[in-house]
Amino acid sequence: MLLLYICWNIKIMEQTSIIIAGIGGVGGYFGGMLAKYYENHSAIKIKFLARGEHFKAIQKKGLKVITKNTEFTAHPTVASNNAKELGIADYILICTKSYDLEATLEQLRPCINDQTILLPLLNGVDSKERIEKLFPNNLVLDGCVYIVARLTEPGVITNSGNIQTLYFGNSDSENKRLLSLEQLLKDASIEATFTKNIQSIVWEKFIFISATATATSYFNCSIGELLASPEKLHTLVKLIEEIKTVANAKQINVSDNITESTLTRLKALPFETTTSMHSDFKSCKSQNESDSLTAYVIREAERLNLETPVYKQLYTKLKQ
Repeated sequence: MLLLYICWNIKIMEQTSIIIAGIGGVGGYFGGMLAKYYENHSAIKIKFLARGEHFKAIQKKGLKVITKNTEFTAHPTVASNNAKELGIADYILICTKSYDLEATLEQLRPCINDQTILLPLLNGVDSKERIEKLFPNNLVLDGCVYIVARLTEPGVITNSGNIQTLYFGNSDSENKRLLSLEQLLKDASIEATFTKNIQSIVWEKFIFISATATATSYFNCSIGELLASPEKLHTLVKLIEEIKTVANAKQINVSDNITESTLTRLKALPFETTTSMHSDFKSCKSQNESDSLTAYVIREAERLNLETPVYKQLYTKLKQ
C-alpha cells in the first residue's frame, strides 16, 4: 500500500505543468526564471503561451531576460501561440493586459480542467471575479507583482528596476497545492509569497498602480517627472487619498500611511520609469488599461456613494 502511495505521488509530480500566458514584462521575467531553473527538470514542465514576432523569436532562440546584474536565455518546455498544443495545466499564471483577460481565458479553455489553479498577475483588482464568471469550478487566486520589466524587442525582456516580488493567495483556503506553488517559485529564485492576507496586498498595489498610471498618463510624463513637479505630485497625492477612501469603504485593510509608503516606493524607481498604461497611451494603442485602473475607481466610488472628483477630472481627459 505504501509503495502504491509513493508511486502515485511520483506520477503527480511527473505531470506538473505550469503555463505562463502572456510573455510580456511580467510573464516574461517570472516565466523566464521558471523556464531557466526547470529547463532540464524531469518533473516540472514550463510552457509559454505567446504570440506574434515575440513567439517566433522565443521559439527560435529562447527568451532572453536582462536585469541590472545579469542576463540569461531561458528555454521553456514548450512555447506556442496555440493553447491546444500546451495540454492541461496544473497552474496557469495569467500575465496579459487586463483588457485581454477574457479573450485569453477563452483561448486557454483546452488547458483547463477542474483541477487547474488560475493565478492572475494583472494590474487591477477585479481579475479574480472576472475569471470566476467563466470558470466557476476552479480555484482562482488573487495575485500581484511589483516589478519594472518590459518587452524591449521580440524575444527579449528587460527588468530595469530593483524590485521583483510576487504575492498570491486566497483568503478562503490554504491547501498543499498552493504551498507547493510557492515552493516551485522560490526554488527558481523568485521572490514569491503565499499569504491569506492577499486582499490587503492586492489593494495596496492597486492604490500604487492606479494613481500612478492615471497621473503619468494624464500628464504624459515619467514617474520621476511626476514626483519632481509640485503640481503633479499634488494631483498624485489627491488620487491616492481618493482611492484610499474607496478601499476603506469596502473594508479592505490598507495601511494608514499608504500615501507615504506609495511615494517611497515611487522614489526608489529609476527617474525615467513609467507605467504600462502610460506606455499604451504614448503608443496610441486602440486599447489601454484606463477602464480597470481609473474608471473602476469611479464606478466603485459611485456605488458606495463616495466622491472622486480628481479621478473624474483626469478620466474625462483620458477618454478624449
